[in-house]
Amino acid sequence: MNQTAKNLCSLIQLDIDAVRAYEQALKNIDHIEIKDTIRGFQQDHERHTQDLSEEVRKLGEKPPELTPDLKGFVLEGFTAIRSLTGTEGALKAMATNEKITNKNYEDALTWDMPLEIKEIVRKNYEDEKRHLSYINDAISRQLWKQTEQA
Repeated sequence: MNQTAKNLCSLIQLDIDAVRAYEQALKNIDHIEIKDTIRGFQQDHERHTQDLSEEVRKLGEKPPELTPDLKGFVLEGFTAIRSLTGTEGALKAMATNEKITNKNYEDALTWDMPLEIKEIVRKNYEDEKRHLSYINDAISRQLWKQTEQA
């Protein structure tokens, strides 16, 4: 597998793991506005997986299966446990996860890759920054205390 495809597969796996972590968080978020926003972030990660997988296929390689790896199981378990405390715990777990995702996407922008792929990675990174910004803001403002419960 060429290096670009290998690098993209690492991002795909990161997004696969994020989708599953978001699923755990969503089980314990009981506020409509927050839940809807978090579900949208999960859909962003699903789109990242699809878009990057398509690029891997264009490179003649096979993207990873939509299953978690060992890190994914750890993230999913961490999120599930942390989320048991409700919306606040779920958001704090997702903040930790999004910091990891943001760092990986930031690093990815330094990789040598075709410009059209770099643009996809850049757009995905913008999504990741938006996710982390919202989650950090929701935590600092204790948004779950200000919004309507589901």
